[in-house]
Amino acid sequence: MLGHTLLAASRKPPVRRLVTSAGVSRRLVDRFVAGDGLDDAVDTARNLLADGLSVTIDHLGEDTHTLSQATDTRDAYIALLDVLGGFALTPGAEVSLKLSAIGQALPEDGHRVALDNARAICLAAERAGSTVTLDMEDHTTVDSTLAILRELRHDHPWVGVALQSALHRTEADCAALAHTGSRVRLVKGAYAEPATVAHQRKADVDLAYVRCLKTLMAGGGYPMVATHDPRMIAITEHLVAATGRAATSYEFQMLHGIRVTEQHRLRDAGAQVRVYLPYGSDWYGYFMRRLAERPANLTFFLRSLFSR
Repeated sequence: MLGHTLLAASRKPPVRRLVTSAGVSRRLVDRFVAGDGLDDAVDTARNLLADGLSVTIDHLGEDTHTLSQATDTRDAYIALLDVLGGFALTPGAEVSLKLSAIGQALPEDGHRVALDNARAICLAAERAGSTVTLDMEDHTTVDSTLAILRELRHDHPWVGVALQSALHRTEADCAALAHTGSRVRLVKGAYAEPATVAHQRKADVDLAYVRCLKTLMAGGGYPMVATHDPRMIAITEHLVAATGRAATSYEFQMLHGIRVTEQHRLRDAGAQVRVYLPYGSDWYGYFMRRLAERPANLTFFLRSLFSR
């Protein structure tokens, strides 16, 4: 409930101004974000890869309101992939892509613009020997995102997608995507959604996550288990043992800067671990969702914001 309240408040301009102008925000952001520029992202990715982890890099930006903004974001991803390929950091490094950042929400032809830009990014990923995973945003974008996924997979069958267990529809979406060659990142969801489309109780979101996880693990695809929840990690390990899955047939994913010790434990146990690594100056939306997800982060932020 607190997280939903924070996410709703974060859309108000006065809240955005307060958060982005506070020095403590930058200190907290640095826990989650590699930095503002391409070099920051590549340097951090190189260090993580050297540490035996994989990465998926997200160029932050979701408030795209013009065609030129969408084009700039597309070009930033292409430049990132070219550099990753040039430094031979792929396939350990892939990219995560919010379709809203490349035009999906534009009032005219947003779906087509996002599809065209995503195709260009996928071509760059193919040249670099990398892959792309489509992030999932709020429930109003799901149909468009899955339609774009289907189009992209005609030429690039390795394109992955994130699904959110918080949404009522996701169990059916998991069943439809649990086939050979399909890459699915399973998350709980970090958007404030109405009860008509999403579970409202944490316990129900967790139960749905387990049901989705069982579907993906029993299928022929490549599950990407994105969670920091010790219970979900333990359930995943149990399902891997029960299904006899090879270590190369699934992976764990965790956010940069979160539960680093657990990332290393899983790596040392032989599991594949991929770190979700965002970079860029447009960090506000990402940062507010991280606060909403973790009460300890929110408490620290508020204490620092209103103390002298």
